[in-house]
Amino acid sequence: MKLNYYSDTDSLYIDLSERPSVESQEISEGIVLDYDAAGNLVGIDIDNASRKVDFKKLTLNKFPAVAEKPQRWHIWVYEQACTKHRRPES
Repeated sequence: MKLNYYSDTDSLYIDLSERPSVESQEISEGIVLDYDAAGNLVGIDIDNASRKVDFKKLTLNKFPAVAEKPQRWHIWVYEQACTKHRRPES
């Protein structure tokens, strides 16, 4: 699973699978679900994400033992979410 924030469109895409999307369904204003050819959910697109998602906090709970945590994942998420207000370099 990947979280991708696009500051130019203020959208967050949650990539749940590497399978391609063949169908999309808007379930509420600015929230679109993407499905693969078999009807499985493969992604979630959130428009105006900075108004709908709390980028200051990301909590990972009870992940299976096989999940790999990228190194410095918390810094990467922070940097992706805060494109306008960068932390001072130390």
